[in-house]
Amino acid sequence: MIKTNTKKICIVVSSLGVGGAERSSALLSEMLFDLDFDVHIVSVLDKIDYPYKGKLLNLGKLKAEDDSKMGRFKRLKIFKNYLKAHKFDYVIDNRTRIGLFKELIVSKWIYNAKNTIYCVRSYNTDMYIYPSKFFAKLLYGSAYKIVSVSKAIAEKLNNEFGFKNLEVIHNQVAIDAEELLVKKTIKDNYILFFGRLNDDIKNISLLLEAYSKSKLPHNSVKLKILGNGKDKMMLKQKSDTLGLSNHVEFLEFLVNPYPFVEAAFFTVLTSRFEGFPRALVESLSVGTPVISVDCKSGPNEIIVNEKNGLLVENHNIEALTNAMNRMLEDKNLYLQCKSNAQKSIEKFSKSTIGQQWKTILK
Repeated sequence: MIKTNTKKICIVVSSLGVGGAERSSALLSEMLFDLDFDVHIVSVLDKIDYPYKGKLLNLGKLKAEDDSKMGRFKRLKIFKNYLKAHKFDYVIDNRTRIGLFKELIVSKWIYNAKNTIYCVRSYNTDMYIYPSKFFAKLLYGSAYKIVSVSKAIAEKLNNEFGFKNLEVIHNQVAIDAEELLVKKTIKDNYILFFGRLNDDIKNISLLLEAYSKSKLPHNSVKLKILGNGKDKMMLKQKSDTLGLSNHVEFLEFLVNPYPFVEAAFFTVLTSRFEGFPRALVESLSVGTPVISVDCKSGPNEIIVNEKNGLLVENHNIEALTNAMNRMLEDKNLYLQCKSNAQKSIEKFSKSTIGQQWKTILK
C-alpha cells in the first residue's frame, strides 16, 4: 500500500505480547498506519502476539540466536543502521528503559534527540525514567517529547524532574467488531479480572480476599481470572485456602478476551499502581461496568464514581467488598453504570487519540 503521508515513524517496543503496554504499542502502530504514516516497528524481544500494522524488525530473533556481548553489540549496530537507512521523521520509544549505561548508548549513540519521543506507561516511572535527576535530564531532557499516558504521571515527572517537553496522550480504546463476533458459549454468571498475573503489581490477592468476604459466592456469581504470569500457582493456592475452589476459575491468556469481558457482570481492577489501565477502558467500551481501586494512576481519569463504575480506596478489603455487594444488590446503580459505560469513554476513541498524535507528529 502506497502512503500519501511521507512521514516515516519508527515505534520501538520491548515486545508485542501479553501486557497492556504491549497491546497499546500494537494499537498505536495500527492507528498511525491508518492515518497514513509509513510505520515501522522494532521489537527487542521475539514475542509477537498482538496484531500490528507496518514493517517489523524483530531483533528478538537475533537475540535468540546469539545473546553474547558481541551479539548484543551486533543488534545495537543493526538497530542504528536501520534508523540511519530509513531516515525516520520520528522515533517513538515505548520500551521499559532499565540500565543507565545501556540507555546512554541508545539515547546518545543510536537516537537523534530532536526527533525522539519517549513514552511513559506506568506510574512506577523508574521503569521508564532513570531516577537520578541529573541523568534523567541528560537522557531525556533534550528529547522532542516525553508522552505520558495519564495526567498523574505527567504531574509526577514534572514535579520530580521539571521536564519541559511533557505531553499527555491517553491510551486509545479500539476493539475491532470482529473480535466480538468470536462468541463463546458462556453460561456462567461471573465477575472478571483480566491481565498479567503479577501480584506485586496487580494485587489479585486483594481481589480474592474481598470476593471471599462478599455476597457474590453465595449468590452463584463466580470469579474468573483470565491471564498468565509468575504468580498463577500462588493465586490458585490462595483461592483454595480461602475455600473458593468451586467459585474461582483460572483461564489462560487470550489475545482476544473481549467476548469474556462483554459477558461479565462487571470487571475488577485491584492494582497497586498502573499507568492508564487498558482493562478499564476496554471493559467500558463493550458495555461492562467496572469496579477499581483508586491507585496511581489512571482509574480516576476513567471512572466517574457511581456513573460508569465504582472507585474505591486502594488496599481496603472492606471497601472493595462493599462495592461488590452494591453492584449485586443495587439494581438501579448497576443499570446506570452499564448504560453509561460506552459513552463515558468516547474521549479515548481512536479518532480523538489519533488527532492528538497527529498534532505532535506535525
